[in-house]
Amino acid sequence: MPHDQTDVAVPPREELIDVSRVVGAYHSLRPDPEDPRQRVAFGTNGHRGSSLDAAFNDDHIAAVSQAVAEYRAARGVTGPLFLGVDPHALSEPARITALEVFAGNGVTVLQDAPGAFTPTPAVSHAVLAHNRGRGTQGLADGVVITPSHNPPADGGYKYNEPHGGPASATATAWIEQRANELLATGLSQVRRVPYARARAADTTGRYDFLGAYVDDLPSVLDLDAVRAGGVRIGADPLGGASVAYWGRIAEQYGLDLTVLNEHTDPTWRFVAPDHDGRLRTDCSSPHTMTPLVEGRGRYDVTVANDADADRHSVVTPDGGLLPANHYLAVAVPYLHAHRKGWPVAAGIGKSVVTSALVDRVTAELGRPLVEMPVGFKWFTEGLRTGELCWGGEESAGASFLRRDGSVWTTDKDGIVPALLAAEIMAVTGSSPSEQWARLTERLGRPHYVRVDSPATPWQKAALARLSAGRLPAGRLAGEDVESVLTHAPGSGTPLGGIKVTTRNAWFAARPSGTENLHKVYAESFLGPGHLARVLEEAQAMVEKAIQE
Repeated sequence: MPHDQTDVAVPPREELIDVSRVVGAYHSLRPDPEDPRQRVAFGTNGHRGSSLDAAFNDDHIAAVSQAVAEYRAARGVTGPLFLGVDPHALSEPARITALEVFAGNGVTVLQDAPGAFTPTPAVSHAVLAHNRGRGTQGLADGVVITPSHNPPADGGYKYNEPHGGPASATATAWIEQRANELLATGLSQVRRVPYARARAADTTGRYDFLGAYVDDLPSVLDLDAVRAGGVRIGADPLGGASVAYWGRIAEQYGLDLTVLNEHTDPTWRFVAPDHDGRLRTDCSSPHTMTPLVEGRGRYDVTVANDADADRHSVVTPDGGLLPANHYLAVAVPYLHAHRKGWPVAAGIGKSVVTSALVDRVTAELGRPLVEMPVGFKWFTEGLRTGELCWGGEESAGASFLRRDGSVWTTDKDGIVPALLAAEIMAVTGSSPSEQWARLTERLGRPHYVRVDSPATPWQKAALARLSAGRLPAGRLAGEDVESVLTHAPGSGTPLGGIKVTTRNAWFAARPSGTENLHKVYAESFLGPGHLARVLEEAQAMVEKAIQE
C-alpha cells in the first residue's frame, strides 16, 4: 500500500496555534456561568468552543460528562459507553476529563488503544454492534470528542444515544441544562476521580474500533468490484481520525489505494487555508481541497475526510472537486440500482437545504422523499429501522444501509460514501462527475449557493421564530411561490428558520448553531443569473423580517 505526501503551502505563521497555550487555557481558564458565551451550548451536533475564549475548558467537559452520566442512568442505559477522540489539540485533555468523571460515576467506558484516533462512524458502528439483538437491556451509547472540521484551537463534544446516532434535541436540551446547573454550583455535584485511578478502574476497557469497522465494510460496499476494477484511489485523511483506517482498508482488501498523508499535527500546518485564511479540515471546501484538485490526474478518484471522518469529499480527473450536492444526487440512483436487498418502500432522507436535484432524482425512482431539518440526528431513527435507506446533507454528511438492507451507521460516515465513489467507477465505468453531467441533462442543472452573514443573538432568535406570515407572499425572482415552510415535511418539527420554494428555485434561511451568523441558502434550475436574483430577494426578505 503506497504512501504519498500532498504538496501544501505552509500556512502563515500567525494561523498556527500555540498548542501549549491552547491546552494550558483548557486547564487554567474557568468559565463564567453568567456569560452566555461561556456556558455549555449544544448546537446542531454537540458543544463546541475554544479554550482561549473560556468556551471549551475542563469545567465544561466535567459538567457535560456528569450530565451525560446522569442522563443515561435516568434512562436505564447500563451498557458500556464507547469513547472516541479526534486529533484536535483539546481532544486528549477532554478525553482525560471525561474518563475521570465517567469512572467517578461507575460508567463502563470502552476506548481505543493509547494514542489512537476514532472516527465518528466507528463509534456509531460500535454502539449498534453492541446493541444488536439486546432489546432494551444492557444498551450502550457513545461520546465522540471532536469539533468536527472546526479550526485547531477549538474543541468539541458529541453524545450518541443507544440508537447509535447524534442525541435528540430532547436529550441535548436536558444535558445542556443540567451541565449549566453544575457549572453554576461550582461543580460541587460532579463525581470525579484522578486520572491514574480512572485509567486503572475495572470499568475502563479497550475496544478495537478500527478492526470492527474495517472488517465489516464488505457488508455495505462492493469492495471486490473496486479491487477487480483496478480503480486507483488517493485518500487524504487531512490529518484526521481516519488516518489509520485508509491504510488498513487498502491492505486488507487489496485495493490500489494511496494514503496521501499519514501525518497528524494539532496545528493543522499541512492543511491548505480556507476561504478566510483560517485552517479547517473542511473537506467540502474548494480552498481546503486545492492541493487534491491540483493533483487529481494522479488517481481515478481522490477522496478526503474531515477531522472526525464524518464528512467526505470526492475529486475526479475530469470534474475536480464534486460538490456534495452533486455527489449525493449521483449516489442515490446508483445505490437504488445496485442494492437489491434494500426495502422497496424505504425513503431518501435529505436536509431542507440539500439540492432539489435530489428531490427530482427521488421522484424519478419512485421512492418517498423525507425532508428533515438541518442536523443528521433527524435521520437516525429512519436509518435504524430501515424506513430510510439513505440520509444525506449538503455539508457532505451521509450514511446508508448495508447491502442486505440492515442498518450500517446512524451517524454521518465519511469513509463509506468516499469509497462508494470508487465502487461507482468500478461498476459503471464512469466517474461520479460524468454521472452527474448525464443526470443533469435529463433532470435539469441546478446552481446553488450559501451565504453566511453576521447576526446578533437577538437576530438569530428572531430568524429561528420566523413565520410564513412575516415574509411577502406571492413571487420570488419572477416565479409564483409554491410553498413556505417553517416545519420540516418529513418530521413536522420546526426548521429553526424558513424555506420558500417555487417551481424552479428555492431559498432557505436559518441561524448558525455555533456562531453569530445567519445562513441563506439558494438554488435555481434557471441559471446563475436567476440564482443571483433569488439570493438578492431572499437576503432582502430575511433582513427586513429579522429587523422588524
